[in-house]
Amino acid sequence: MTIKCNILIIDDEEKFRQLLSRIISLEGFNVQQAGTISHGLQIIQQEKNIDIVLTDVKLPDGNGIELLEKIKKNHPICEIIVMTAFGTIHDGVRAMKLGAFDYFTKGDDNDQIIPALNRAADKIKLQKRIAELENKLETKFGFDIIIGESEVIKSTVALAKKVAPTDSTVLLEGETGVGKELFAQAIHYSSPRKNNSFVAVNCSSFAKDLLESELFGHKKGAFTGAIMDKKGLFEEANEGTIFLDEMGEMNLDLQAKLLRVLETQTFIKIGDTKPTKVNVRVIAATNRDLKKESEKKDFRLDLYYRLSTFKINIPSLKERKEDIEAIAKHFLTIYAIKLKKRIPHIDKDFLKQLKKNEWKGNIRELKNCIERAVILAEGESLTPDLLPAELLNNESSNADCSITSLAAMEKVHIQKILSLAKGNKTKAADLLGIGLTTLYRKIEEYHLEK
Repeated sequence: MTIKCNILIIDDEEKFRQLLSRIISLEGFNVQQAGTISHGLQIIQQEKNIDIVLTDVKLPDGNGIELLEKIKKNHPICEIIVMTAFGTIHDGVRAMKLGAFDYFTKGDDNDQIIPALNRAADKIKLQKRIAELENKLETKFGFDIIIGESEVIKSTVALAKKVAPTDSTVLLEGETGVGKELFAQAIHYSSPRKNNSFVAVNCSSFAKDLLESELFGHKKGAFTGAIMDKKGLFEEANEGTIFLDEMGEMNLDLQAKLLRVLETQTFIKIGDTKPTKVNVRVIAATNRDLKKESEKKDFRLDLYYRLSTFKINIPSLKERKEDIEAIAKHFLTIYAIKLKKRIPHIDKDFLKQLKKNEWKGNIRELKNCIERAVILAEGESLTPDLLPAELLNNESSNADCSITSLAAMEKVHIQKILSLAKGNKTKAADLLGIGLTTLYRKIEEYHLEK
């Protein structure tokens, strides 16, 4: 028989407790017993898996309704059914207000206990499923997905974790490609708003006039082409979080409207006359210095101060080069699965080359580099010949800075790529970003070994 769930009976009448335990056990429940509140709490603390508590109101060491309040505070998913030999309306109402699943009078309602337990068991099963899904969301979008053991990234994550449970506005600063949206998602899914919408919008993706409509919506007939009412992204994010990326691209008029939203949580749609109320947390991001922009009058200073209530600077990849190997292996796993390839290793020279690069495109550039290498790979390891030409060019340009002739530099570079490609002309041409015919012509021109 499959165990439906775990039940604890707390009652000082031993015969009643034993009989009830027998009846409930036959229905497929796992039952434990206690004669006092202290013993019951001890079982709950030790077992940590009690799903339902059946408790009497009057017990030798306290009141069952007060016990209900204590259990609900520490174990909110646990359901409590209150039983009493002397039922009163007052006790019943108080028990239900404090979160009791049901309230019974002993003897009169015995035939209702099993159906009530089944309903409680169904509710607990649903709650556990929801909790499981929430944990998966946190695993997929939470702070665990931010890879790295460098001190700079650990301190950044620690800072983000502190602000996550609050409703404070957050400004994420950092170069393009450092993972600002990843941090925004992690903050949202680690907050009390995690079960509501996370809406991301790139402010640079819309024309200035269109962005206002996207953010705040419009009424039918507000402008040419407004054939129906439209809900804006702030409404879509109600009770959740809106992530405004590339904040520096927003025009000054729209900045004034955003400032009002941050201060009052209200806005007026285009073509409307009455305000719309929302409850939205704002996380903004930029790769610009908004303080300097405001000094040049290109960004509102009052909006900057409002956005930067809690400012987090996301470090660039060149500031955390010790994390490159772990990040590269993470992307290798993802793309190997996606492309159905078995590539368990990364060559040490491949990693060495990665760590030499400046990564101006940061994690996004590294991600693209690994995806490309996995596509080109034919063996079980990522090797240097799979790296893009511009990345390899960094090292060759530094090593051969004494060569002043452009032709001489091109010859050295092509020879190096041919060597890395182990003589494979197709791969070499791909790495160089030129056609195969052009490569053969260059080999002839520079008298390179074929």
